[in-house]
Amino acid sequence: MEFTELYLQAKKATNPRKLSKTAQCGTVGAALLTDTGNVYVGICIDTACSMGFCAEHAAVASMLLAGENHIKKLIAVNHQGDILSPCGRCREFLSQISENNLDTEVMVGDNKVVLLKELLPYDWRNL
Repeated sequence: MEFTELYLQAKKATNPRKLSKTAQCGTVGAALLTDTGNVYVGICIDTACSMGFCAEHAAVASMLLAGENHIKKLIAVNHQGDILSPCGRCREFLSQISENNLDTEVMVGDNKVVLLKELLPYDWRNL
């Protein structure tokens, strides 16, 4: 599967909406492809007290629920269609789900793909 299809799935997942006075969701969607060829999608949840989570976390939760943990490709997209690089928390989270995920291809911009380990050049486990 190409990143074009993952992009479309992540973008389709976005649907910004207010949940309450202090929470909203759906401004970012993420899609990941596992080593077995399955795709999992998630959206972000933002709360005033920072208790929400990123779209990548939601996609990973779905993947783990299905019994998988090895990510081959990952992309996150905001509701306007911009490709987003994973935040530092997500980078670390993804790397700890499976050591193999350090070789995950991550789209960080238009036609720009890097390996997760390139986003974590000084990983604390390897120092």
